[in-house]
Amino acid sequence: MCSHRSSCPSADAAGPHIVSARPEQGWKLLCNGAIVFDDSGELLPDGSVIAPHRVFAGQLAVAA
Repeated sequence: MCSHRSSCPSADAAGPHIVSARPEQGWKLLCNGAIVFDDSGELLPDGSVIAPHRVFAGQLAVAA
């Protein structure tokens, strides 16, 4: 699935590259088999889920 010379980086590493993207649907498939969603959630190859890392509007900095 991946063209990395050694084994593909783990799902939590910054190294995997995008194999396929569907921006209109809001997701990207990484070379390690993980699916990353635009809301920052992830579905890992083993079926486990990383919940979205949402920031609530009250926590955002306001530009002056």
